[in-house]
Amino acid sequence: MDWTLYLGAAVILYLLGSIRILRQYERGVVFLLGKFTGVREPGLTLIFVPFQSMERVSLRTVTMQIPSQKIITKDNVSIDIAAVAYYHVTDPEKAVIAIEDVYQATNQISQTTVRNVVGQFSLDQLLAETAKINEQIKNVIDAHTEPWGAEVTVVEIKDIVLPDNMQRAMAKEAEAERERRAKIVAAQGEFQAAVKLGEAADIITAHPVALQLRTLQTMAEIATEKNSTIIFPAQFMTTVEEAFKTLKRDSSSK
Repeated sequence: MDWTLYLGAAVILYLLGSIRILRQYERGVVFLLGKFTGVREPGLTLIFVPFQSMERVSLRTVTMQIPSQKIITKDNVSIDIAAVAYYHVTDPEKAVIAIEDVYQATNQISQTTVRNVVGQFSLDQLLAETAKINEQIKNVIDAHTEPWGAEVTVVEIKDIVLPDNMQRAMAKEAEAERERRAKIVAAQGEFQAAVKLGEAADIITAHPVALQLRTLQTMAEIATEKNSTIIFPAQFMTTVEEAFKTLKRDSSSK
């Protein structure tokens, strides 16, 4: 009777020890005597050791840092590039059986792919077409990880470090470009001002009084500056000369 009790207690303890709980984001890859038998879904499951064993596999997206590495671009510029990749396991069976460590394998192939793909582009292309390069890197890495049961969803180049001499050269280029644009804008302003002045001259030619009115307005503006400058417009001097001539003719006629 005692041995039956002991046996029952041992069976109960064995069953309790065989209980495994898989979380919602986990899958269990089960082996029976070393042979793959199936993938267990989330929830309560039993693993009868030592005959059975189970490897837990997470299906959550993994953020993987691709460490900075020196790369020579197509136009022979040495740069340091760091990136980040996101992947998740899509086939737990392959992730356990086909590869020993899916994280390390993906990380290594990512570093190699970033170096190979970036080396095919010039520095200007790398800075201007980053999104296109990111997509190309992702496709290449995903092609390698697909047999391992993993899918790469996003790859982003997050840091590009240029040599100091290249940074200075690019700064000079940017400054020269800004000066070029400033000169073009100033020239366009001068051209537009010249056109408007030409139109104003045509109007004043048709209406001589307008020039005198403009002169009086300018004198009024100068007077508000509280200075002692006295201006005699050319038209004013002509008027004075005509007045003197008129007075002379009147005195001679008398």
